[in-house]
Amino acid sequence: MRDTESGRCGWCGTDPLYVAYHDTEWGVPERDSRALWEKLILDGFQAGLSWITILRKREAFRDAFAGFDPEVIAAWGEPEVLRLLENPGIVRHRGKIEATIGNARAFLEMEEGRGFADRMWDYVDGTPIQNRWTTLAEVPAFTPLSEGISKDLKRAGFRFCGPTIVYAWMQATGLINDHLVGCPRYAPVAALSQG
Repeated sequence: MRDTESGRCGWCGTDPLYVAYHDTEWGVPERDSRALWEKLILDGFQAGLSWITILRKREAFRDAFAGFDPEVIAAWGEPEVLRLLENPGIVRHRGKIEATIGNARAFLEMEEGRGFADRMWDYVDGTPIQNRWTTLAEVPAFTPLSEGISKDLKRAGFRFCGPTIVYAWMQATGLINDHLVGCPRYAPVAALSQG
């Protein structure tokens, strides 16, 4: 489904915040480790909710989670969990909050090796996959690749990173271009993979 007037991917609707996210961020290749990690955490918080809910709370999440600084978050414990559970600006889910702390530790371990970004981009040989979907009905919820990445992340100690969450994260961070081919963002995002 596309928005008939703009030709955009229909999932973003007409909410100005969602449209801006679609038009400027979604699908743009992200190669910064920390930014990739933040987006994975936010996709984990989105599980069971709509992305617009997380998008509306993103700045509150950044404030609550120390700008998504993994070194700070990795040192947190029960006092910080309790503080976050009292914060109405974020999704107050104990399991997701505790997973974020554990994921910060797992991220830091990955960073000591090849680095999180390099490891994630290795899954696509450093170049975004260019899908050619014409309707939203064609876009899968997960793929064998997202299943493989999910398993690898879990082995590394990550939580709230199932295959569906990982696929949404891959779409958001530009490891794959899932803009519909008729969307005005498809070609510009595809061109970013060349550089």
